[in-house]
Amino acid sequence: MPSSSDFDPVAAAKRLLRVSRSGALATLQKDGGNPFCSLVNTASLPDGSPLLLISRLAVHTQNLLADAGVSLLLSERGAEDPLTLPRVSLLGHAEPVAEAELDGARMRYLAAHPQAEAFVGFTDFSLWRIAIARAHLVAGFGRIVDLPGETLLIATADAADLLAAEAGAVDHMNRDHADAIRLYATRLLGAADGDWRLTGLDPEGADLALGSQTLRLNFPQPVMNAASLRQVLVVLAREARQRG
Repeated sequence: MPSSSDFDPVAAAKRLLRVSRSGALATLQKDGGNPFCSLVNTASLPDGSPLLLISRLAVHTQNLLADAGVSLLLSERGAEDPLTLPRVSLLGHAEPVAEAELDGARMRYLAAHPQAEAFVGFTDFSLWRIAIARAHLVAGFGRIVDLPGETLLIATADAADLLAAEAGAVDHMNRDHADAIRLYATRLLGAADGDWRLTGLDPEGADLALGSQTLRLNFPQPVMNAASLRQVLVVLAREARQRG
């Protein structure tokens, strides 16, 4: 069992941002200020900010249009007692995704939630991001930590080349290198065998999915462009094969 000195609260919280696919969204009701909680599907932007696809007709969206203050609870899944699992409460505000980021955000959201393709184009649906001001992590007994929001985000200002190449790289890996993705999941991350696929790439790692299961593969060093991404993916595939 890892010792307390092995616990990295920032890494634990950042992992939850990437592997979570749903969460409890809390907003303030516009007609009274009482908390209103709803279940939402989530994805993440390249910097780690949670990404939502919400309808203007929904109560939580109407609340956000009046008061952007928000909290989002994300949790691990899979245990009989959910209270034994790591979870993080994010506090901040919600805002529509900027026009310049819409294509990438749409790609990332649909990679995480392919079923949303049926309604992502509806005029009343739009993509929103959660700007994190602070976070409250509960990761087990004695592992309760408050974190500044900026510690959970990845700097992407110097990663324009990588972000421009992301969609093509994800498609290429899923189409032509499914064997490597499978090895990442099974030999590097200890997951069960299956048709794992990539859903996203960012400077610090890759997101993998198999049905409702999700994994986070951290890179050994940050990557900021397509060339360094290819090198890292090749190195990780070689490492995975050697472990076989």
